[in-house]
Amino acid sequence: MFMRRLTLFLITIASIIMVNAQNKIVLTVNGKSMNITLADTEAAHKLKSFVEESPVTVRMNDYGGFEKVGELPWSLPTSNRQLSTVPGDVMLYQGNNIVIFYGTNSWSYTPLGRIEGVTSDEIRSFLAGSHLDAILSADNQSVVSDVKTEGIEELSVYTLQGVKLDMRGRTLADLPSGLYIINGKKHLIKK
Repeated sequence: MFMRRLTLFLITIASIIMVNAQNKIVLTVNGKSMNITLADTEAAHKLKSFVEESPVTVRMNDYGGFEKVGELPWSLPTSNRQLSTVPGDVMLYQGNNIVIFYGTNSWSYTPLGRIEGVTSDEIRSFLAGSHLDAILSADNQSVVSDVKTEGIEELSVYTLQGVKLDMRGRTLADLPSGLYIINGKKHLIKK
């Protein structure tokens, strides 16, 4: 009975993780990453589809002491409206510029999303410098080479069905292609 409940619990958690991942992309600057929870706009959905095909690097520059602005390689559909931004907001400006706020502003933008769960000081530190290269990528998967195992005494690997795999004498490279929960995080192993 316990194993049945544990399996149902793990399946529920995996489903929640997958649904939430569908509404996020990753912003990486100088090797550090933060998740952007996407807005429910056509522009945000289109941005997600582009970065799912391939990560994109955007050269961003400081503007006005409250935001970073960078030109996207493509235009996105606009639905501009007058907004007052706060630190963590991610907006589309003029159809092809992504704007990430570490301060506040009021202007006409199309919402793309929001960096959640961090303070304005953490965002300011994350975006430090007058110029930076920001990488936008899909959040729904990582490959096995992204999993770091240093300092972990025991790998905890589960299938999406909630079955814990015995990893004694095995490495992640020994696993067949598929989606796994490894040490509490979802990973795609591709071969």
